[in-house]
Order: sequence, then structure tokens, then C-alpha cells
Amino acid sequence: MTPISPTLRFEKSLYRDGVTSIIACDEVGRGALAGPVAVGMVMIDTAVKRMPTGLRDSKLLPEPTREALEPLCRKWVLHSAVGLASAAEVDSLGIMRCLGLAGARALALLEAGGVDVSTSTLILDGNYDYLNPALYRPARVVTRIKADRDCASVAAASVIAKVHRDRMMIAHDADYPGYGWVTNKGYSSREHFDAIAELGPSSLHRLTWLKEAATLAMPT
Repeated sequence: MTPISPTLRFEKSLYRDGVTSIIACDEVGRGALAGPVAVGMVMIDTAVKRMPTGLRDSKLLPEPTREALEPLCRKWVLHSAVGLASAAEVDSLGIMRCLGLAGARALALLEAGGVDVSTSTLILDGNYDYLNPALYRPARVVTRIKADRDCASVAAASVIAKVHRDRMMIAHDADYPGYGWVTNKGYSSREHFDAIAELGPSSLHRLTWLKEAATLAMPT
């Protein structure tokens, strides 16, 4: 089946309702055993042009294609940022609070870069607003299921966040060799589980998640 191509239809519907700028958000690394959870954000306005050719939700793209698209996505949007919450924070706070924390950090980076976030409407992928509970000032948030698949701006945020996190995990492979992070990026795999059994967990592993994973069947 050919993947669905995202469009700007939803974003343009918000513009017709009076929205003048949009911050699109997507998270990556939520289900990983090791490494941070990341939230990518991009800002566009009513002058947004045609999206980069081949843009899709990052999960639907092979790694070389994501790498090639990432600079095009950054050029296409007005501003972009990636916020992180560490594995230790995931262990102590839980994944939902850490999604909010990473999102708040990304929003702060946009603000530091000159974005007036108070005038923007935020599109969050999914059906739950994890961001506002982590903010000092409420944001105008619209949730949309499958936004990373259907909305070009959210797909761009997804690609930027995915490439950012993948590069971090690849770099960490030199600091913590043996876990196969160049290929698995901290996600579950037979190689990763075997390495944990042999080497034990590293400081980048989510210990609470390893305990939960130990009760499940190993991947085949």
C-alpha cells in the first residue's frame, strides 16, 4: 500500500479560522528502551510554500531518506527546535510528563529564537494534550489523531526530531559500545536485549522500562 502523503489542508483550515501562525509538534523515542524522548516543533505561517517532495511521517521513511529530507524541512519552515527529556527523567517522572517536559523545552528554544509562541496555535499529534500541564502559560493546542501522517507541518517536525535523536544515539554508541545503537537507536531488538543481558544496562537505559520488558517475550 502506498503511504498517504501529508498535505497542508488542516493547517489551511486553521488559517481560515483566523490563525496566523502554527507550531506543529511530534514526538519520537517514546517507546525506546534507551535514550531520551524527543519532541520536535516547527513554526509556519500563512505564507508557507509547497512542502518538500517526498515528505512523510518519519516512521514511514528509510533512514537515508530522512537524512536527506531533514535539511529541506528546516529550510521549508520558519523556525524549528527539538526538546529532550532524558532516560533518567522518564524513570522518575513517567513518559507522559516527560513528553510535556520535552515539549516545553522545545517551545522555550523557539521562544529564544524569536518566535512569539503566545500568538501561535499548536498542533499535537494524537488525542491528548500532554504539553499544557508542563507550561507556565497556557498554549492554544489542537490535538489531531494521525497528524504526523496527514499534516505536512507535523510530518516535518517528526523528521527533524527523528533525525536529531537518531544522531544522538549513533554518537552515544561510541560512549557505550556493544548495544548496537547505530542500528537500533535504543529501541527493542534481539541484539539490544542480548547486549543488555551480557553488559547490563547503561546510564542511558530506562530502568523502569527494562523491568517491564523483562516480563514480555523477547522479540523474534
